[in-house]
Amino acid sequence: MKSVIVVGAGIWGTSLALRLAETGWRVTVVEQYAPGHVRQASAGETRLLRCSHGSDGWYARMAWRAREGWRRLGERAGEELYTETGMMWFAQRQDGWESVSAQVLKNLDIPHELLDPEEAGRRFPGFGGDDLAFVLWEPNAGVLRARRATQVTARLARAAGVTFVRARAEPYEKGTGVVADGEVLTADRVVWACGAWLPGLFDVKLEVTRQDTLHFGVPRDWTSPPLPAFCDYELSAYGHGDLDGMGMKVTSDAEGEPYDVETGSRQVLPRSEELARDYLRRRFPSLVGAPVVFSQVCQYTLTEDAEWIIAEAADGVWLLGGDSGHGFKHAPALAEHVADILDGVREPEARFGLHERTAARGLRTSGQTAPSGG
Repeated sequence: MKSVIVVGAGIWGTSLALRLAETGWRVTVVEQYAPGHVRQASAGETRLLRCSHGSDGWYARMAWRAREGWRRLGERAGEELYTETGMMWFAQRQDGWESVSAQVLKNLDIPHELLDPEEAGRRFPGFGGDDLAFVLWEPNAGVLRARRATQVTARLARAAGVTFVRARAEPYEKGTGVVADGEVLTADRVVWACGAWLPGLFDVKLEVTRQDTLHFGVPRDWTSPPLPAFCDYELSAYGHGDLDGMGMKVTSDAEGEPYDVETGSRQVLPRSEELARDYLRRRFPSLVGAPVVFSQVCQYTLTEDAEWIIAEAADGVWLLGGDSGHGFKHAPALAEHVADILDGVREPEARFGLHERTAARGLRTSGQTAPSGG
């Protein structure tokens, strides 16, 4: 039986562990805290699932496959992990990012519509859309209960035979293994899926930024569903209505300041609330005075071009990272993709390699990943 150690019990690590265990691997997960712990990027209460990714069809196809994966996972767990609210992209230009996204969705036969702003506005109790050219509507998009989904995936992985080791892991210099609190664990493959901790362990250029999220107390007619999720590409903002009593999420997707995941404060900054209220004032003016009922500090871990890392750093040692900002939603489909690579039936994509990255060649400048929340 082939063996693998997965370091990190975020959604990428737990999803991969579950997939590998169910396809015949002996799997050990090493995590220093617990699946869904608040320092993980995966521990945000919610993430959005959408297929629009600008001109990039690869991510769009992956997200569409992942949607079905999330539905199946929820059925197995006996609880709803994914709520299909639909999503509206507020487009300020006829020929902008949303238009390009719509063409890719059309090419891939992924359901979508282009709506008049007035028609879109009727789906919100109050809406300011005078600056919009149109609205891109994804009826099958929605909201994932992120932290809960991470915990459920870990539970299913345990039931599938995965061993979880509570320890802090470091690279093992003498082969395919890890040093877990001083103890050497070895396997045929090691996969490091440890998010914001990855650049401290390997020579990879990753930037970790703090991303504050806020949820506002709103009247019951601002509940999702039926209220759709929404993204405002030009304004770098996204959110959804009140879900599970957590309040209406309205938050900025603008890249935050550098952040130390070990020592950084978990209190949101006053400036983050100001940005969220500025957005409410512009798009949902009746809510500008709504109270903050829940807030949370998350983090993005990004490569220079915002493409992921899925690459072999040494013989049998694989790195998965750079996923924050839009990686969560892909997890079930991505786990199948990476499992195929480890099984040798699929070649890794060159775009996700350990080459030098520049902003000019990829997503950070073209905006194919943002705003996301997923």
